[in-house]
Amino acid sequence: MKALYDVPAPAKLNLFLHITGRRADGYHLLQSVFVPIDWCDTLHFERRGDGRIVRHDLGEPLPEDDLCLRAARALQAASGTRLGADISILKEVPSGAGMGGGSSDAATVLIALNRLWGLGLNRAQLMRIGVTLGADVPFFLGTGPAWVEGIGEQLTPLALPAADYMVVKPPAHLPTREIFSSPLLVRDTKPAMISVFLAETAKCEARQGGAAGLFGRNDMQDAAQALCSGVGQAVELLEARFGHGRMTGSGSAVFARIGALEASDGEQLLELPAGWRARRCRSLESHPLRDWTPD
Repeated sequence: MKALYDVPAPAKLNLFLHITGRRADGYHLLQSVFVPIDWCDTLHFERRGDGRIVRHDLGEPLPEDDLCLRAARALQAASGTRLGADISILKEVPSGAGMGGGSSDAATVLIALNRLWGLGLNRAQLMRIGVTLGADVPFFLGTGPAWVEGIGEQLTPLALPAADYMVVKPPAHLPTREIFSSPLLVRDTKPAMISVFLAETAKCEARQGGAAGLFGRNDMQDAAQALCSGVGQAVELLEARFGHGRMTGSGSAVFARIGALEASDGEQLLELPAGWRARRCRSLESHPLRDWTPD
């Protein structure tokens, strides 16, 4: 195998995000449900024999030493391979959105190069590399929707039906460090139980209501809205149209669960200020590269 083309790197939504405490090293402990969605970056890989890792930006320019390059070098070091790769990236997922675009790209690099280089590493081995790159990377190395705990590295796979969401991204980026230092940040939410989440989700599905998107809250949202007016505006826009809106992750993107009829109208459902982005997305029942990595 010399090349892999059109390899997807899906974004994710945090259906809720609770902060349940803080470790001695300062990292916050969280509970969340992550779901992959069909808003994806696209990567292409060509094998090199000289060991060099070269990135080609097909869209917006990425930072000089981004997570993708770090992921490729980490895989080289862990496996001892002498092979390299040309990695071309077409960015579609907006940066600073809290949708895990950079982490997903890094995970796709690990998955694809493991295949391209014929390394045969299993999922657990890739996750040990991924967690050193970022807390969200292990999720994108997993099989699909997951209950997430710890600092993001403790994953319990969930079987969740696909659902439709409207995602809105104002142009502003959130200063994540300022969110974590804000006095408005909630850090002591009582831990939830998977069984309760699943029961509430099933009830909402039976009513054809907001389903999983309405369970719990995002503990970062109050702090984020105080720091970035665009987040509050996006929440109000979605609440006015769909009855609810919630920030995902620690970025400025906001989402709402929408019904099938509303989903068919796509982005025409909203009138947005200049510079804003919106997209109708569908959650994925499994990661599109699930079968590329042996368990």
